[in-house]
Amino acid sequence: MEQVDLHFIRQIFKKRLPDSHKGSHGHVLIVAGSKDKMGAAIIAAKSALRAGVGLVTANIPKKERTTLFIAVPVAMAEFREEESHTQKYTAIAIGPGLGTDKSAEKKLKALLQNTHVPIVLDADALNILAQNQGISQLLPQTILTPHTKEFDRLFGVHHSEKERRATAVQKAKELQLIIVLKSHKTFITDGTASFENTTGNAGLAKGGSGDALTGIITAFLAQKYEPIQAAVVGVYLHGLAADMTLETQSPESMLITDVIENLGKAFQHLQN
Repeated sequence: MEQVDLHFIRQIFKKRLPDSHKGSHGHVLIVAGSKDKMGAAIIAAKSALRAGVGLVTANIPKKERTTLFIAVPVAMAEFREEESHTQKYTAIAIGPGLGTDKSAEKKLKALLQNTHVPIVLDADALNILAQNQGISQLLPQTILTPHTKEFDRLFGVHHSEKERRATAVQKAKELQLIIVLKSHKTFITDGTASFENTTGNAGLAKGGSGDALTGIITAFLAQKYEPIQAAVVGVYLHGLAADMTLETQSPESMLITDVIENLGKAFQHLQN
């Protein structure tokens, strides 16, 4: 297992070319949010943009479009009630605040059957998979980002972090997936190589942190990082921005919106 530190990340980080344009940096689709959980979609969209992706489209309920446009005016929208045409996207995130009702289940199934670009599955997407035992049907190199309870819903009850990590390695290799097991020291594995993150603090132990991580990882996928690299770099920068947020906040007062705003500082630290 390799420790993910600044030296490691600098070896795989891709600097933005000065003559690039928005089309050079990918187009993310974020399938997230519902009537009472639009914050999840907004957080994921904002974090993807702060992580460098060229374009973001959020797939949301049509009635919630004003909420999105006010909160993230640079994002575009497509509507949950309509068919998704995924060919124009370079990476897709599914799950934050999506819900687990029949309509959400149908949307997830349709996307998984008709999408051939890299995908990140989080939150309610994982819960739907757990309910329907659908994890074996995922495309190779799909990224899953479960916290401990979501992990146990997918793979059975575990009694320690050591047990979960062992299962993560086994299942990642067996199913050709990448698993990001979120915890105090987030563990990332593709079944062959495994990594332990070294950034982050207890201020991330609040709602929305996982939604932001999903947006960040998906942004790196869209920028043509290999899936395992996107996961590792995304987790590291998410934690680094949180550490930098402690310069002005405490672990108690920190909000994920503060962390998103400090992604710029994290990038600067990485590149200096």
